[in-house]
Amino acid sequence: MSASARMHADELDIDAELVRRLVTEQFPEWAGLAVTRVASAGTDNAMCLLGEDMVVRLPRLPGGARQIETEQRWLPRLAPHLPLSVPVPLAMGEPGQGYGLRWGVYGWLDGGDAYDSPLAEPADAAAELGRFVAALRQVDAVGGPVSFRGGPLGPQDADVRKAIEDLGADGTHDPALATAAWEHTLALPQWEAAPVWLHGDLLPGNLLTTAGRLTAVIDFGGLGVGDPAADALPAWALFSAGTREVFRETGEFEDEVWARGRGWALCFGLVAEHYYRGGRNPVLARVGHRAVREVLEEFGA
Repeated sequence: MSASARMHADELDIDAELVRRLVTEQFPEWAGLAVTRVASAGTDNAMCLLGEDMVVRLPRLPGGARQIETEQRWLPRLAPHLPLSVPVPLAMGEPGQGYGLRWGVYGWLDGGDAYDSPLAEPADAAAELGRFVAALRQVDAVGGPVSFRGGPLGPQDADVRKAIEDLGADGTHDPALATAAWEHTLALPQWEAAPVWLHGDLLPGNLLTTAGRLTAVIDFGGLGVGDPAADALPAWALFSAGTREVFRETGEFEDEVWARGRGWALCFGLVAEHYYRGGRNPVLARVGHRAVREVLEEFGA
């Protein structure tokens, strides 16, 4: 999709010229470097390439500064424990030039995302990503922020049921099956152990590939602690029945965590497809549709 496409009614105005002024004002050592807006299907942050090896991330929404602050604080602490590359924070910018939020500068990671540059060996990628989430879960979580997907699914009920109603009415999904799967999810036991780290948003667009191989995980704006179930989301949003179990085994997902993870995939898929369809974000709408399809096929088997 285009780099300048708007997805939200309250989205902030961000362009390369704004980024150029912010960088020149706050980081004069980088003044004069080329600034190029990066096309992305990401919903929360705009990105601009700065020079050849840095990227600037700016929240698109008024309440988005917390994501940048979370990445800047916690990524350097987590990175040494993780088996895949993650963004390296280089600087945090302050509000200025008419833009009211903090923003970040990171080292650029080469590669395409797993949506536009698909995995050549999904089973290998499933094992790699499983090891990543297992390693993340083992890092000391004391003091970590609460993940936006680290709690129970109950608060999502109204949005999910509205999506089921609308997507069922137009024949996109079977509403009876989707409702049954969702109600099964809501009845599952909840996480009662100590909070652990989770990425929270392991979608294809946040996974980088090089020559078809998974090499990096990006976009840690949803990073936090809580129930690790949401990190099972790629089992249905990215992988298929043939590779799902590889991810489950290497990710060390217990049965109840895995079941809640399937519920998160259903929740994400329904809400994302419902919100982003109709051209608002075709990529996320298609990823959401796939996640719902995979969940319902498995649940109905």
